[in-house]
Amino acid sequence: MPIERIFPHHAPTPRGPYSPAVRAGDFIFVSGQGPVDPVTDKIWPGDIRQQTRITLNNLRIILEACGATLEDVVKCSVFLKDAGEFKEMNEVYAEFFPTNRPARTTIEAKFHNAEMLVEIDCVAYRPK
Repeated sequence: MPIERIFPHHAPTPRGPYSPAVRAGDFIFVSGQGPVDPVTDKIWPGDIRQQTRITLNNLRIILEACGATLEDVVKCSVFLKDAGEFKEMNEVYAEFFPTNRPARTTIEAKFHNAEMLVEIDCVAYRPK
């Protein structure tokens, strides 16, 4: 089965030489998404709650372009600028994954853009 590289037209523009999503068989790998407004293609300068919401919406947009939903997500990696904002991020995250919760790793990270507070990537399983 060929590997598909997916560039949804309603998602933020990649900031480097990578694909927003790659489908390999029944798995979809979504590259790390940040709080980039898909309309303006600029980082949303809000707090951790607002940035988490925009980031997860970006993941949803990309998954939908691949024929999947957040319910198909099996693993997320969450990167936080400040681990002290874990609780606030987690509350928003729980809104997006209320029942079918994926496996998850959360770490503190340094970002190239000082306004960015969160980045999230995921792996989804969606048979064709």
